Amino acid sequence: MSHHTPPRRFAERLAGDVVLWAWQRAERLATVGHTSRLAKRFARFGEKSTITFPSTVIHGESRIEIGEQALIGPYATLSAGMPVPLDDGHDPIVSIGDRCWLGKGIGIVAHERVEIGNDTCAGHFVYITDQNHGYENVDEPISTQLWKNAPVTIGADCWLGHGSVILPGTTIGRHVVVAAGSVVKGEIPDFCVVAGAPARIVRRYLPDVGWVYTDADGTPREAGQATPDTPTDPG
Repeated sequence: MSHHTPPRRFAERLAGDVVLWAWQRAERLATVGHTSRLAKRFARFGEKSTITFPSTVIHGESRIEIGEQALIGPYATLSAGMPVPLDDGHDPIVSIGDRCWLGKGIGIVAHERVEIGNDTCAGHFVYITDQNHGYENVDEPISTQLWKNAPVTIGADCWLGHGSVILPGTTIGRHVVVAAGSVVKGEIPDFCVVAGAPARIVRRYLPDVGWVYTDADGTPREAGQATPDTPTDPG
């Protein structure tokens, strides 16, 4: 201890070092790998895949499958089915492909079917669900009204930007970029960039032409029509 460091300050620094060491060790030990005991409860948990500590919330593991070399960040929520016991032996409700990297705070809540293709990545705090509450009856609380399910499919080689939301009934094609903060619903074709709430196509790839800007309906713009505020960066 330095002669110029008060004992209380030295003790605080030492305690901080101990807490940091313990946290880093907990991260290593509590990360779920394909050989972990928890991994055996999944429908499939691919080789070299990991779910990162801490506080991953998992429900319905027997109906969740994860491909090989996938990485799911900390504070994730993976939920398959209702909060009641699920029968084993049925097809998975959640499928995450090979080499998917899903960032911190990813939320996947599925009751019917959510499928994510190979090599798709997501930024932090992306939310994907196949269920919405009903709201049509104004005399009943929304929380007590019957829900509506519609499967979600996200193609291979996509990028879902920070904080984006994928709503029930959405089909996203291959090699699609979803800009940060976007809310996506409906059918999104291959090879495009979508942005906004609700999300719309802002760029798309055309064979023999390349990437072009589009109008709100997805129609390609003429050369030079792109505006400076057109969102194209997924964030």
